[in-house]
Amino acid sequence: MKRKAEGLSAEERAVVRLPEQTSALPKGARNLFDRIYRVNRTIGRLNPPEAMHDWIRRHFGSLEAVERQTIVKITNQVTLEEALFNELRASRPVETRRSGDLLQEIAQSAGDPFCHPLEGTPEDVFGRIEGAHSITASNVAKYDAYHGLVVFDKHNPLEISELAVRDYLDVGYRWAERALKADPEAKYYFFMWNALWRSGASIVHGHAQVASTQGAHYSKVEHLRRSALNYRLFNGTNYFDDLVRVHKALGLALSYQGVSVLVNLTPVREKEVLLISFSLSGSLAGAIYRVLDCMLTQLGVSSFNLAIYMPPLSQTPEDWSGFPYVTRIVDRGNPAARTSDVGAMELFASPVTTTDPFRVIEPLRQRFLR
Repeated sequence: MKRKAEGLSAEERAVVRLPEQTSALPKGARNLFDRIYRVNRTIGRLNPPEAMHDWIRRHFGSLEAVERQTIVKITNQVTLEEALFNELRASRPVETRRSGDLLQEIAQSAGDPFCHPLEGTPEDVFGRIEGAHSITASNVAKYDAYHGLVVFDKHNPLEISELAVRDYLDVGYRWAERALKADPEAKYYFFMWNALWRSGASIVHGHAQVASTQGAHYSKVEHLRRSALNYRLFNGTNYFDDLVRVHKALGLALSYQGVSVLVNLTPVREKEVLLISFSLSGSLAGAIYRVLDCMLTQLGVSSFNLAIYMPPLSQTPEDWSGFPYVTRIVDRGNPAARTSDVGAMELFASPVTTTDPFRVIEPLRQRFLR
């Protein structure tokens, strides 16, 4: 009898051993995995000169680790999202310390325009939305007709609370409702949160961005809708339900008050966590807060991106049935790093990922138990 993947040892539960883990799944879960994913495992080899041997041992532990490297490519056959994992990179320990210099730099930036939003930011033509922990502003340099900001009370973008997260989501949604009232065609709402410059934020002060577009949702959201629709038409089941089942079978998912929390097998960037729910209110804010708190305190994250894909605010010609609220959260690396975490591979081919998803799920599981 095959063992369940979550029953495997810690050594067996690693992304480079995904073929063995899927083989250990019961037949139904294995078939579901094969329906969604394709896994290719290869070996990369090299011959370093003797002059490099000591340097390699210092940085990678042994010559053997470099001379023969296991590489796994995981492809989501439904969405065509893909990630490349190198055992040499993925086996490194997760750094959990945060630089004191970063906190000092954040503190020194206090006094930027978002610290006094009523004087330092414009308001939208339909006014401002104010919550207990945030207030909206209009974005000065817009990338859509309805493009605003949710400016947080807290200057430090890494200082968060569950109540504050709940307020950010509520204020953002009320902004979208106000935009829809001003323009009934602005039906497609998008919420995004960039923390610190590494993630693309141009101002340090904590803030999220909100946008409502017309005609169709933003292309990546629409691509996911079409992919999920084609999956349902071909297989007769909901793609998101099956995605959750596969991650649970592998021990890469947990549940929190109706919200499914997944460590993505095909992350777009480091440590990607997906949250799937059927409401923007309720438990989603609590789940988002716990993921962010775990990332910031246990997984060494100092800069992140968060986005929420969601159905349109009012009726549209497209079929959105069964499409949930999909929250995506990724680590953007060390804000002090001079090299970008996005290169030609990420832009034009497939993301290359350094963090094993099986090293992310356990800290998350412990955080959600508290």
